[in-house]
Amino acid sequence: MSARTGLRRALRIWAILLASAAIAVTLALSVGSVAISPAAVLRALFGGGESVARDVVERLRLPRALAAFATGGLLAYAGALMQVLLRNPLADPYVLGLSGGAAVGALAAMMLGLGGVSTDVAAFAGALLSGALVFGLAYGDLSRLRSSGEAEASPRLLLTGVILAAGWSAMITLLLSIAPDAQLRGMLFWLMGDLDAVARAAPALVALAVIVPATYPWSRDLNVMLRGDVVAHSLGVQVQGVRRAAYVLAALATALAVTTAGTVGFVGLIVPHALRLVIGNDQRVLLPASAVTGGTFLLLADTAARSVIAPQQIPVGVVTALLGVPVFMFLLLRRRAA
Repeated sequence: MSARTGLRRALRIWAILLASAAIAVTLALSVGSVAISPAAVLRALFGGGESVARDVVERLRLPRALAAFATGGLLAYAGALMQVLLRNPLADPYVLGLSGGAAVGALAAMMLGLGGVSTDVAAFAGALLSGALVFGLAYGDLSRLRSSGEAEASPRLLLTGVILAAGWSAMITLLLSIAPDAQLRGMLFWLMGDLDAVARAAPALVALAVIVPATYPWSRDLNVMLRGDVVAHSLGVQVQGVRRAAYVLAALATALAVTTAGTVGFVGLIVPHALRLVIGNDQRVLLPASAVTGGTFLLLADTAARSVIAPQQIPVGVVTALLGVPVFMFLLLRRRAA
C-alpha cells in the first residue's frame, strides 16, 4: 500500500468515526423522556431556544453524554492496550480484574468518607495492584510467550485474570455487606455502571485528551512488540520501558473510567476486537480509533439505557453486559475451535 493510499484510507476511517460520534452525541441530547429536536438541541447549546429545552440539554443530558463518551473511550483504549501487552484478544479491564480492583479502591475511599481526588487515587491504586497481580501470577506464561515469539498468550493467562476478578468481586460484596444503609443503594447502582448522577466528567475527558495522544510516539514500538520481545529488542525497542508505561496508562484509564461511571464491562473487549477486524492491527490507528469508537459505543448504550423504559432508567453496565457476554462467549469458542 502506497503512502498516499494509506493516507486516504486513514482519512476515510476518521471521517466515518467522527461522523458516527457526532450522530451519537446528537441522538443522546435529543432522545429521552422529553424529546428535543436536533435543531432545538443546537439552539440550546449556543444559548438560544426555549428555557426548558436549554435546561434539559445543558444541565442534564450534556454532562451525562460527555461522561459516557469519556468513560467508553478510556475503557476501549485500556482494553486495546491490554490486548497488546498480553497478546490476547480476550483481554479486557473488566475480565482481567482491573475494573474490580479500581472499584474496591473507590468503594473503600467512599466508605471512609473521602471523595474527589482521593477516590481517584484509591481507584488507580486498586487498578495498578490488580494489573501487577495479573502480570505477576502469569509471569511464567508471559516469559515463554516473549521468548518464543508465539502469536497469542496461553489461555491460562486469561484464567488468571478471571480468578482475580472473582476475588475482587468477593471484596466488593464484603464492602457492600458492611456499608451503611444510606449509602448502599447508590453504591449498588454505581457498581452496575450508572451515569445518572455523574458529578464530574472533566477529569475523564481531560485524561482521554491527554493519554491517547501520549501513546502515539511509541505506537510503532507496540506494533513491533506484537512480533515478540526478541524481535523487538533486535530492532532497538526498549521493551520493558514501553511495557511499564503502557501498563500504567491502562490502569490510569481504567481507574478514571470506574470513578466516573462505576464498573462498566466489556467495552474494552468488544470495541478493539471489532475495529481490529475492520481496520487492522496497526496501533497507530487502532488505539485512537478505539478511544473514539468506545466513546460512541457507550454513549449509544447509555442513550438506550435511559430511553427504553423511560422515565425509568437501566444502568448502562447492564446494557454493555448483555451485549458483551455473547461476544465474549463467541470469541472464546472460536479460539477453542481454532
